[in-house]
Amino acid sequence: MEEKDKKEYEEVISSYYGEDQVAALVTFKIDTKGSDQVAQRIAGFPHIEDVFLVTGDTDIIAKARFPNYAALKKFIVDDVAEIEGVKETKTFMVVTTFKERGKIREESDEEKK
Repeated sequence: MEEKDKKEYEEVISSYYGEDQVAALVTFKIDTKGSDQVAQRIAGFPHIEDVFLVTGDTDIIAKARFPNYAALKKFIVDDVAEIEGVKETKTFMVVTTFKERGKIREESDEEKK
């Protein structure tokens, strides 16, 4: 993605989410020799709710909730960049939650409109 396209994408995402709370799943590819230390470091951030060391194409999956998109961006761009051993991340912002923590989410009257 070209720099101009990245900037336009960021502007669209920021305008869509604005100051609304953002939930995200973040995957991490890491140097596996330090997996426990990296997972503990990720778990130490206040916006991180859950951290899982997993098998497959990624090494760690974290579930996070941020007060707004800017906080999510800061976490990925600044905070994660300081963690030694992280090789790659992918961020998946949650659009709609149907079930969380074992509870099916009910639609509010606003969402039904």
